[in-house]
Amino acid sequence: MFETRLASLVISSALAFGSLGAAAKSSETLNALDGQNFALEETVDRELELFRSAQVSLQQALLISEKLHTGSRVVDISFDGASHPPVYRVKNIQKNQIWENAIDAGTGSSSTGGKHALSVKDLEARDRRSLLALRTVRQKLSDAVVVAERSTRGKAISGGLMNEDGTLYFVVVVDTADGLKQVLLEPPRVRGR
Repeated sequence: MFETRLASLVISSALAFGSLGAAAKSSETLNALDGQNFALEETVDRELELFRSAQVSLQQALLISEKLHTGSRVVDISFDGASHPPVYRVKNIQKNQIWENAIDAGTGSSSTGGKHALSVKDLEARDRRSLLALRTVRQKLSDAVVVAERSTRGKAISGGLMNEDGTLYFVVVVDTADGLKQVLLEPPRVRGR
């Protein structure tokens, strides 16, 4: 059904701030970067703790969002623990319109009621290409989430689309016992397109 690639997501000062040579930076700068890295790690830990205690899973939030806009497809979803209460931010596409929703992670209710965000024509060319490529596949983001969760034995925390050199991928980030994993799934194209 999908071709899968798996990668670990690692938070480190090298990834977050680029490679730094100790000789090129003062100890004051390095201490400041260490403090920023520590703050970033604390933020991620707090976000993951909220995600792990959420009553509504990402998969459930996907289904709720699809029901809000009959005939739409979810193109992006992510957990937002900074919001009060924590929510899943979801974007659906229906014809040439993008809809944004916030699904309460505790109750599953839609806190925004689904507002029209923008027209596809207002997106950057790269995003329009991804949405155009989505029309050539049968699989949904919810299908990719199921595959990613099963293959990593974890719980998805976000998902979306990526178009790399003309190839569409579903990108799903999964919280696993070994940390965050990024799963890239390439859906087969519909024949005849």
